[in-house]
Amino acid sequence: MVDSQDLLQHPRRNLGNRYRSSAQKFANLALKDPDRSRENYAWAEQNARQAILHDFTDERNWRCLAELKVANKDGDGLHAVMEDVFSILGRDPEHLDQLKGIDFLAVGRELLEAAFSRDPLDPDSWWLLIIESEEKPEKASAFSITLSEFSERCKRLDFRDQRANIVFGRRLERIRTSGDENLFIELARHLLAHRPNNHELWMEMGRLHERREEIDDAWSCYDHVQQLRPHLEVRDQFLARLKESMDGKDASPWSGPSVTHRDAFLESMVALTKRVSTPEVIVNEVVEEEAVTVHLDRVRLEALIDAEDYQQAFFMARRLVANGEDWAEDILREIQQKM
Repeated sequence: MVDSQDLLQHPRRNLGNRYRSSAQKFANLALKDPDRSRENYAWAEQNARQAILHDFTDERNWRCLAELKVANKDGDGLHAVMEDVFSILGRDPEHLDQLKGIDFLAVGRELLEAAFSRDPLDPDSWWLLIIESEEKPEKASAFSITLSEFSERCKRLDFRDQRANIVFGRRLERIRTSGDENLFIELARHLLAHRPNNHELWMEMGRLHERREEIDDAWSCYDHVQQLRPHLEVRDQFLARLKESMDGKDASPWSGPSVTHRDAFLESMVALTKRVSTPEVIVNEVVEEEAVTVHLDRVRLEALIDAEDYQQAFFMARRLVANGEDWAEDILREIQQKM
């Protein structure tokens, strides 16, 4: 659990609390002074939005903005708030279906509370629901969910929103620390397929694979980190650690996984991205006979970039570079900038 002293020293959370407090003060002023009600509500909403901007993981900030939307009789605004919440919760199709044809002013806040009851933004509150289902079924609530149910649900969610990656990344950390490393690795790859520039999660995956002595997979993860953040040099440091551990032993130096392993790893990530990719891009295969494969791959990459399908394009470009297609390096850098 997070120590209360740590919460007090968290700068963004402090700012979130301050802005929420200011929003509530302006809302109270709006009630006390009808002549300036509109102006005070506008200030209240502005502060509530700033509270969410500084700490989107505090449910109180979302409740504050939702209450202001109801007070202003802004049903469309409350609809937008709920869509934003569901983006953070992975754009679950079941959740999004609930937003169709409802009176948000009448039931919008109830829908918000139901979403937070099933999907708390706080990872410790979420883990408590898991424990209730897994270890204390007699105490499980109607909103509790088992790990297997969570795993299946993760496979249909959309984690392209950076905030969703953070929320679910913290949940996966609870799974890892509980000892279920295999499930952590499986689900972390889904998060990374949707947001491949999450170098922190790549780093954590690399350290886990290294500790498990899964050398090829550790190298692949560290290689992604160094590709995204060249100054970190974690792949090179990993190779140095391997060399040191082999000194004095009758072992051949290890210099990296085989091309076959790299290709299979990156191809598996491409397959994961296809669940949330844009509709299949049609590539015109009428090209010059010479260097047909290279030309088709280039056309395919450019088509994915034009469709803003940067996730699939990233892993495809990485696979081509790993296979020795040097021309793909410039395109890979372009994709990283766009991500």
